[in-house]
Amino acid sequence: MKFICEKDKILKALNSVIRAVATKTTMPILEGILIQTNENEIKFTTYDLEIGIEYIMDAQVENQGSTVVNAIMFSEIIRKLPDTQISIVLNDSNLLVIECEGSLYKLATMNPDEFPELPKINVENSITIEQNILKNMIRKTIFAVSIEENRPIFTGCLFQTTNNKLNVVAVDGFRLAWNSAILNNQTNDFNAVIPGKTLTEVNKIILDSFDKIQIGVSKNQALFEMDNCKIVTRLLDGEFLNYNNVIPEQWETRIRINKNSLQDCFERISLISSSSTEKEKKYPVKVIIDIGKVTILCTNQTGDAKEELYISTEGKNLESGFNPKYFLDALKVIDDEEIFVDFGTSISPCVIRPVDQDGDYTYMILPIRLKD
Repeated sequence: MKFICEKDKILKALNSVIRAVATKTTMPILEGILIQTNENEIKFTTYDLEIGIEYIMDAQVENQGSTVVNAIMFSEIIRKLPDTQISIVLNDSNLLVIECEGSLYKLATMNPDEFPELPKINVENSITIEQNILKNMIRKTIFAVSIEENRPIFTGCLFQTTNNKLNVVAVDGFRLAWNSAILNNQTNDFNAVIPGKTLTEVNKIILDSFDKIQIGVSKNQALFEMDNCKIVTRLLDGEFLNYNNVIPEQWETRIRINKNSLQDCFERISLISSSSTEKEKKYPVKVIIDIGKVTILCTNQTGDAKEELYISTEGKNLESGFNPKYFLDALKVIDDEEIFVDFGTSISPCVIRPVDQDGDYTYMILPIRLKD
């Protein structure tokens, strides 16, 4: 096997596939990149048995062949080489020889026949969406995915198509993030829960562009396809939360507030809330709503904090407690200038929505019972 390619092209390929390399495994082959030539193309493949990524790039192929090389070592060498053409050869001793100007490296390789095949996916339903739209939808929901493995279904995002609309929903038991987008092409209705780990990696690979990405699902697998990159992943089994039934439709107290002002308040008060002699303990904040004013308070061993904002309010006065991190995570991904925050009772969820929206995204946060 021998091929010659530009450094920037191969580095782009490696930056994509490196995300599916196994980091903790008893199978060294999964720590490698499968390199295969096909006429004037090179295919790079990585697979950790949960996520698999293929990337195809053009190159000057002189001899056909395939091999597996340690992914981290190979990519780091390529990264630090000069910005010019690189020659890569598999020699008779099964060493991968990398040459670039005055640099010469020889890496041990593994048997490509031992590299596991990516699952063959029989796509039953699929959608096509612009990459920038999908990127934004993942960004606005992924933070609410659960990290607790005792409820595996909530470690992923629900992808649901209904009435020609894509809904992406994440929930961790304390909060819910929901985002939707209209699809341009007619599609069948389907539900699929995609692991949060996969979506995090997908979001690093896709571009903030109008280029299209196709998402296909089968019974237990999902496939993301772009021009030169393919990502396969398992789906999560189980019944996802019926989110439509848990988001309150009515409110008893509503505030209309500048998003940045509220975010600044929570960021400042979190300095007190999260600082404690008891490591990892986070103190809740009290939110008090009076006519025309919201007050946010926090008290612990470190000190006291108080923030006041004069705002537009409707409905009843209210006192409730919240984890400030949950507010901040939602506020950081909202791009709108003004938001509504709707409350029920002191023990009911609050719902955050942009003022100027057509119902395309919603965040719900459960309160915390405050000690007297």
